[in-house]
Amino acid sequence: MGFVKPAHEDSLRFSVLGSVRAWRGERELDLGSPQQRVVLTALLLRRGRPVTVAELVDAVWGEEPPPTAVAMLRTYASRLRKVLEPRRGAGELPRVVVSAADGYLARVPEHLLDLGVFERRVAEAKKLRAAGEVSAAADLLRAALDGWEGTPLAGLPGPLAEAERSRLVEERLTTLETRLDTDVRLGRHSEVIAELAALTGEHPLREQLCRLLMLSLYRSGRQAEALAAYRRTRSTLVTELGIEPGPSLRELHDRILAADTSLDPPLPQGEADARVSPATGHATRPAQLPADLPAFTGRRAELEQVQALLRDDERHPATVVSVIGGMAGIGKTALAVHWAHQVAHRYPDGQLYINLRGFDSAGSPMAPEEAICTFLDALGVPPQRIPARLDGQTALFRSLLARRRMLILLDNARDTEQVRPLLPGSAGCLVIVTSRTQLTGLIAGEGAHPLTLNPMTPAEAHGFLARRLGAARLAAEPQATHEIIARCARLPLALAIVAARAATHPDFPLEAVAKELHDSQGSLDAFAGGDLATDVRAVFASSYEALSVPATRLFHLLGLHRGPDISAPAAAALAGLPLRETRGLLVELTHAHLLTEHSPGRYTLHDLLRVHAAERVVTEETPQERNRAVERLLRWYLHTADAACAHLAPHRRRVPLEALPPGCRPLAFTTHDKAMEWCEGERLNLVAAVHQAATSHRHGLAWRLSTTLSGFFHLRGHLHDWLATARTALDAARDAHDHEGEARSLNDVAVVLTTLRRFDEAIDHLRQAMTLCRELGDTVGRSQAMRDLGTTYLRLGRLDKATEYIRRSLALDRTHGNARGESLALAKLGDAYQRLGRFDEAIDHLEQALTVLRADGDRWGEGITLDILGTVQHRLHRHSSAIEHYDQARDALRDIGNRWDEAHTLSHLGDALLTAGDPEAARIAWRQTLAVFEESSAHPDAEEIRGRLHGLDDHTPDTGPDPTTANRSATPTNTNPPTTRPCHRPHSTSLIR
Repeated sequence: MGFVKPAHEDSLRFSVLGSVRAWRGERELDLGSPQQRVVLTALLLRRGRPVTVAELVDAVWGEEPPPTAVAMLRTYASRLRKVLEPRRGAGELPRVVVSAADGYLARVPEHLLDLGVFERRVAEAKKLRAAGEVSAAADLLRAALDGWEGTPLAGLPGPLAEAERSRLVEERLTTLETRLDTDVRLGRHSEVIAELAALTGEHPLREQLCRLLMLSLYRSGRQAEALAAYRRTRSTLVTELGIEPGPSLRELHDRILAADTSLDPPLPQGEADARVSPATGHATRPAQLPADLPAFTGRRAELEQVQALLRDDERHPATVVSVIGGMAGIGKTALAVHWAHQVAHRYPDGQLYINLRGFDSAGSPMAPEEAICTFLDALGVPPQRIPARLDGQTALFRSLLARRRMLILLDNARDTEQVRPLLPGSAGCLVIVTSRTQLTGLIAGEGAHPLTLNPMTPAEAHGFLARRLGAARLAAEPQATHEIIARCARLPLALAIVAARAATHPDFPLEAVAKELHDSQGSLDAFAGGDLATDVRAVFASSYEALSVPATRLFHLLGLHRGPDISAPAAAALAGLPLRETRGLLVELTHAHLLTEHSPGRYTLHDLLRVHAAERVVTEETPQERNRAVERLLRWYLHTADAACAHLAPHRRRVPLEALPPGCRPLAFTTHDKAMEWCEGERLNLVAAVHQAATSHRHGLAWRLSTTLSGFFHLRGHLHDWLATARTALDAARDAHDHEGEARSLNDVAVVLTTLRRFDEAIDHLRQAMTLCRELGDTVGRSQAMRDLGTTYLRLGRLDKATEYIRRSLALDRTHGNARGESLALAKLGDAYQRLGRFDEAIDHLEQALTVLRADGDRWGEGITLDILGTVQHRLHRHSSAIEHYDQARDALRDIGNRWDEAHTLSHLGDALLTAGDPEAARIAWRQTLAVFEESSAHPDAEEIRGRLHGLDDHTPDTGPDPTTANRSATPTNTNPPTTRPCHRPHSTSLIR
């Protein structure tokens, strides 16, 4: 048994590395039926963490449990408690099999479970190997393996036992391979041949066992048998799997064929000395750089950046460490090798290269001592002279590099600890490191210079394809070329795979290649290469094997997010985790170059990584968990948007919100500016959230979020976003037969259509909204639709219809005590009256509205009402009063960030200033207006403002009829309006809601 001796003779011990058994002291316990043993096994393998009843049912019976499964589980748990704690009193709580939430957990110390002892010994052996204590590591690995009694979980039925049995068998084989490798390194190659021969017969597809057998046979003088072992393994791989052996095995085969002396066992002292030049005491100058890529292109800026690190002073060279980082497939190795060849002549003592296998999908990362021993061997150090411990190996390596000028390329590094022992200790060398992780320890502690590679520029990507396919072929199909580059997201590995496919079929049009990429949208199937190193999906997968389990889960869940980027709080909602924990996971993903923090606290995925995450989340997360994650995210956006819009448009009608799901913590805002900043930063994500809610059949979320955002969209003039989300919301509400959502969305769509001067469509939508609101008994919504319909007619110049509907809205609001609706109707009626030239009534209605709006603190409504009063004063030739009202309106609208309506007021102010004889002030006002209008390509009034500015430049401003010809004696009772300014007002008032 592999147990640590218990402190008390009465202690419980458990075994799973064989049959599932338990002892109290020296007495074995009867654990009951196989199903009861499965329950115990599930608890033991969870290692002190709870197992739910549902998981236990699945572990015992799989997909077809009996109707009484839960009751039977309770019985098994009760029986196990009696067996394991026979002396427990009636009122005493269990201490071994403990109830936990909806399930149970087992409280068993690690040293009393043979699996825990095995894993601890393997971990300690790994540390000993890393420290150079190889012999001690071998002894510990042997002790760990001796604790096994046969097939793990022997005799247990059920899906859990089958899955865990496979996992444990794999763990044992991996540990056995490590022990055998350690024995071979210690010179015990002859002793392990028989064991390796038997194991390769049992496991013919495990290349590591074949490699160890070949090396052991060769070192024992049995070269022919070593080559025969390779042929057998290759034949099996080709016949059964259709693949060739991996690079490591092929390389060993070639070295054995060449009788490579570096494979020889340790030599006697005298013979080893003969390998070093007696003249110099140095090994032969190594030149290990891989071949430069003939088709290398682009990366000019990056090459200039790293080249600038090297001094021109050859007499006092410094040691330079350059870390080239970036996501998988970004071209780190290609750039590093290309640069190394460019500067190799500056390092006359040679070049060392090693693949550290930090993210090798076919193997484990190389230990630092293995890498440094490889370098020492290349430098001519006999094996028996290599120290056993890593610190001694590092000291020898640095001593050999002293006063030498060498280039060292450390490719595919896992982390800083793997690299640090391989760094020279004196000046004169260049070390180039490539890694998929941000080696911040190397940058902070060793002064390394970081260079993070981004996707190629479009021009570089075009040049990349041209070098492989020919410029003429690309020029013949420019559209297809552009689509290929876009579909590959300018990732060099993806471009190389697609270029290789196109190059092997020179007669195929590029349009066919582009179509294949288009058809595979949503998957990485089109980027499968011929092996793991050139398969985008496999390369990406190896990037997150080093991640923690929570970080891997978060990466998968990010595939559910539809927006262009994500903030840390939104990611926390998606994952259902606290913000602090989520920030740590985002940092982990960023360090692994699986995420990019493109601005503080905001993260984005490369397009192909987004596709990979979307693929993985489907295979790794259950449909229930995916649905919960999307629900949390969308509700977080809705509730946070609602909190923001309470500051941006506090007097607008709110939407009813449903309760938040667990793990969803929306943001709160203390100021208007913070709320506006959040909405602007999340705008594209909020738009995407509306569409995602609709497509995922969360219709209520879709229309509620769209309606909540309408105030923000208006304030900032985002008409395209507003119309798109409102139409999506309308379709969603109709699909769900949600009449409230349909009415609210009809009104929102109509308001934008009115703004865009699509009046007939707007009128149709508003009439539908009025009908629905009447059926629902929604008087507030009905009044709003009437008011907006009146405004649409106002914009059309149908003043009779406008006043009719606005008056009906006013009457309805007064009847039902809707003070805000009443004030808005008064303001709009005032606008209608000023257009009719009924200035007394206009001023009366507007001042009534202003009183209510100011009392309510409604700066939005106040600003619009002041703007209309400015128009009245302007039309009455009271220029100073008009300018004063416009200034007040501008200030009110600016206070709440209402740039859209502020721009309209500035336009009116410019009119008044020009009429008052101040064209330069008018120019300033109109330029400010145009700047806002040009932020929205949809603004219908931008061209009119440009015309006014051109008129000023031509000294022939278009100001309407000369004010001197108008009746300046007009008074508010005058029914014939002066014509110094058109009575038409722009669409801003249609949006006071």
